[in-house]
Parts: sequence; C-alpha cells; structure tokens
Amino acid sequence: MDIELTEEQRQVRDMCRDFAAKELAPNARRWDEHHEFPREAVKKLGELGLMGIAVPAEWGGGGMDNVSYAVAMEEISRGCGGTGVIMSVSNSLYCDPVMKYGSDEQKAEFLRPYASGERLGAFALTEPQSGSDAAEMKTVAVARGDEYVLDGAKIFITNGPQADTILVFAQTDKAKRHKGITAFLVPTDAKGFARGKTDDKVGIRASGSCPLFFEACAIPKRFRLGAEGDGFKIAMGTLDGGRIGIAAQALGIARAGYECARAYAKERKAFGQPITQFQAIQFMLADMATEIDAARLLIWRAAGLKDKGARFSAEAAMAKLFASEMAERVTSKGIQVHGGYGYVKEYDAERHWRDSRITEIYEGTSEIQRLVIAGNLLKD
Repeated sequence: MDIELTEEQRQVRDMCRDFAAKELAPNARRWDEHHEFPREAVKKLGELGLMGIAVPAEWGGGGMDNVSYAVAMEEISRGCGGTGVIMSVSNSLYCDPVMKYGSDEQKAEFLRPYASGERLGAFALTEPQSGSDAAEMKTVAVARGDEYVLDGAKIFITNGPQADTILVFAQTDKAKRHKGITAFLVPTDAKGFARGKTDDKVGIRASGSCPLFFEACAIPKRFRLGAEGDGFKIAMGTLDGGRIGIAAQALGIARAGYECARAYAKERKAFGQPITQFQAIQFMLADMATEIDAARLLIWRAAGLKDKGARFSAEAAMAKLFASEMAERVTSKGIQVHGGYGYVKEYDAERHWRDSRITEIYEGTSEIQRLVIAGNLLKD
C-alpha cells in the first residue's frame, strides 16, 4: 500500500492548512462561544471546491478523490471542528448520495449549486425514538397524485438551521420496515416544512443542528431520490462514506489538541525546568502522536478503497471507531498536560475535548461501528 500523498493531494493539504490557519483557527473560539455559523468561511470553502470535493467538475464539485477529501477534512477540522462537520455533511451525506442516485435533472437542481457551495444541504435520518435503529422511524410519505405528502419529525440534523434542501428518509410502506423506507429531496421552502429551535450543544457549536418538522408537507414525485423502498440502502451506503469524513474530522480535532498541548508543555515550567523534561509529559505526548498517526493510516486506507471502487464498509467503521475514540483520549490528555489551565476557556484545550466527544456518537455510535466490523468479520 502506498501511504504517500500524490502531488495533487499534497496541494489540497497545503491549501486547506493555509486556509484553516488564516480563516478558521483565529475565529473558532468566538464561533464556539456565540454558537455562530461561520457563513463567510463556508462560502469560501465552496469557492475552493471543498463543499463537493469528490463531485465531478461538470456538476459543480472539485473533481478530486476521496483521499483528498480525508486530507482536507483533517486540516479544516484542525482549524475548527464545527466548520469541519458542516463541510463533511455537505460532501458525504448530501452531495455523495445525490451524485450516486440522482437523475441528471435532480443533479442540475439539487447537486450543482450545493457542490459549488452556493447552497447548503443536510441529511435527515434520526428521529426522537429512532437513532441507531432506523427501521423504527415514524416519519411517513404518502403518494397522492403527482406528489408525496410527508408527516413526521427529525432531530439533531446538522446544517438543519441553514440548509436549503434536506435529504429526508421516510416510510412509504410501514409493513416492510427498513425495506419500506424511501429517500426524498425536500426544499426548505416547501409548504408544511418547519425548523425547531437550534440545539444548544456541548461542542462543535459553530455547526448548527435542530429538529425538523413535516406537517402535510407536499413535494413533487420527481423529488424522490432512487426508487421506493431504496431509502435504507441509500442511507446505509451514504453513512459508510460519511464515516470516513467524521473519522478525518476527529483526526483534525485530535491534532489541534495535541499541538496545543505540545506548545504549552514547551513553555510551561515547573521545578525550574520546562515540563517537557518530565517523563510523565513525554509519555503522554508520545502516546498522543502515535495514536494520531495510526488513525490517519486507517482513514487513508478506507478512503483509498472507496477511490478504487472496492468495498470499504468495515474499513470505514474501523477508521471511525478508532479515530473518534482516539480523539477523545488525545484531547483529554491535552487538558491534563495543561493542568488547571486546561479546564478554563482561556485556553483552547477544553474546546478541543468538547468538539471531540460527538465524533463517538453521530453517523453511527462506537457501538454501531463495532457491530458493523463484527458483522463483516463473521460473514464467512
């Protein structure tokens, strides 16, 4: 396996690293404190081709590969974890399924302006009573003439407060459970659609999320994505790719936490010398750096398999599982290196830990990743 980046991938990395240093990191603390959506930064991400990285240029995207996407996600999330997940949802959970399952007519309307960053998409699967068990969803879509009428509610929808279109999953045949789920592209100006109050989250607070409500929400039948009953397949396949993005987000957050801890340890003195001279600190930094590198290799492997068109479900789950739990461990150690200063908002260490925690939950909890991995291991 070649673990060296190509020249193009290095250029993507350097571009994103520069953008994160200049545009994201200086503003991340303010966005976090005020729950401020980084509108101008997101617009610039679109101009750089980063809101639809793997979408062909003819459909408004960057025309790059999935390793480039993983590299970009790491660098952007290192600058701001909240901005990273906005970009991840646009790429993995919205543009990817529309590109894969949409008709040319749907791509013209629901992909091109989203991959270019002119508009923003979201992905709505989770409901109050159904998170990991998607087949328990209560949202329904009933065909009536040339329309589908949706009724129900979704929660914790990232990009929900700002999105122009939501990829919504609803039951078209409850008796079939997961085989009766269908996917729909729902513009947020549709009659009968409403957003709830923006969630007050622990971390990634630059990224808005909220509940969504559908009350006799009528949309044209042409807004259905794929065939009736294909929704569960679309959702699960989409989440496989999304896990690469979230793993890379976790990696970027972990790097930010590690780099803050290393810089602080070089400056902080105790007992007449920098604390980097103490073995306890050296061991923590060594463990942090090792886990970060290990996560990166797992992520690049999964992204590389996706680029080859090979199966990557287990590898994506491994990358997401390890990277997310690694990020929580690394950022927690980052707080420990800072001592008391790590527990106050004057330093960024606590924000990196808060941002890391959600990566073990969304787009499949760590427990779901273990089920996916085990299921693949035990197939034969």
